Amino acid sequence: MAAFDGDHPPRRDLISDCVHCGFCLPTCPTYVLWGREADSPRGRIHLMAQGLADEPLSDSMVGHFDACLGCMACVTACPSGVRYDQLITDTRAQVERGHPRPLAEAAHRSMIFSLFPYPRRLRLLRGPLRAYQASGLRTALARSGLLDGPLARRLPRLAAMESLTPRLGRPVRLPTRVAARGRRRAVVGMLTGCVQAAFFPEVNAATARVLSAEGCDVIIPRDQGCCGALSLHSGRRAEARRFGARLLETFEAAGVDALVVNAAGCGSALKEYGELFDGDRRHAARAAELAGRVRDLSEILVELGPAAPRHPLPVTIAYHDACHLGHAQGVRSQPRQLLAGIPGLRIREIADPEICCGSAGIWNLLNPGPAGELGERKARDVLATGARLLVTANPGCLMQISAAARRVSADGKPLDVTHIDVAHTAQVLDASLRGLPVDSLLRGL
Repeated sequence: MAAFDGDHPPRRDLISDCVHCGFCLPTCPTYVLWGREADSPRGRIHLMAQGLADEPLSDSMVGHFDACLGCMACVTACPSGVRYDQLITDTRAQVERGHPRPLAEAAHRSMIFSLFPYPRRLRLLRGPLRAYQASGLRTALARSGLLDGPLARRLPRLAAMESLTPRLGRPVRLPTRVAARGRRRAVVGMLTGCVQAAFFPEVNAATARVLSAEGCDVIIPRDQGCCGALSLHSGRRAEARRFGARLLETFEAAGVDALVVNAAGCGSALKEYGELFDGDRRHAARAAELAGRVRDLSEILVELGPAAPRHPLPVTIAYHDACHLGHAQGVRSQPRQLLAGIPGLRIREIADPEICCGSAGIWNLLNPGPAGELGERKARDVLATGARLLVTANPGCLMQISAAARRVSADGKPLDVTHIDVAHTAQVLDASLRGLPVDSLLRGL
């Protein structure tokens, strides 16, 4: 049985663009970890070609496709301009349709996709999780070694989910409209996201305040739902289209100049809506039009230029390029430009910035072992900068690097959690615009 059906198989012309030069190898996380050709971008492209030549979709072939983080570092590194992003997205959709998974694996994936793309369901978890954290049980379990020992060995995925859960504060309910302060310069919609809304509501609140301070009317539709990023990047194309169609209608009705996103994975998916809805007569043109109006928070702020005064923030930060912001969207200079405009703030670069931290959407939930290795590698590089604060623009990166930093220090010894703090770019800008002290950002891991 051939590996691929006729519904958007990986394209032969895109596969033939790969000349197997090897520039992608040192940027690929799985090749860096394992050194196996089949777990490199060019190796996976070779497997795609085999699939088009009627090689069956075997467990081994699927394993190599599943192992890809989808970080797109190879796209940045490739001198031939190979569209690996489109190739792996199309291939994963083929895998999801054509390859039955073992029962336990299918059940785990079903659990993830019945929870994470649904903001309301995630919000229901906040109460029990806050109670668990406030009870002191989490601290006690961490000190006992159970989380990193027996639990991690016997139930690695459950242990990974526990370790990734951020410290939860009070919920934040945003209004449906936040008026511009001073002269109105734009009317923008704001995506609240799923994980961002449930676990990092303070980031959304900071985003709305920053946009307002810079002269934007901010429209925040209620119940806007998921953008489909997790589904799209995991090969669940039909599901991603359902989410995307609803979101498209929501923001079309909002009548905004731009759709602002503060989560790198969501922004990447939204900018791919033209390809996601290709061939859909009802939505294709509208989706492509919306995709053209999507902006990362840093993009829209740089386009508008600063209007509100910045107050000093005397702190040294390490800025981490989220993969779906830097590699997939090509947004690197804008966050640095905004942060450099804050008086007193010093930016330090992180070694090997092209290597993913191991979050990669749900990859760290499906592959906790290698994700932990990548996370600890990134955490050591962050700690080696001597920065007081890690700043990034993606909730998955915040959770992944925080969890890893709790386990390591620059010399490999257990870390005193007061040594590093994490914040979203929006929170740092918000603190400067409001004249808040540095301590407002230093809340531990």
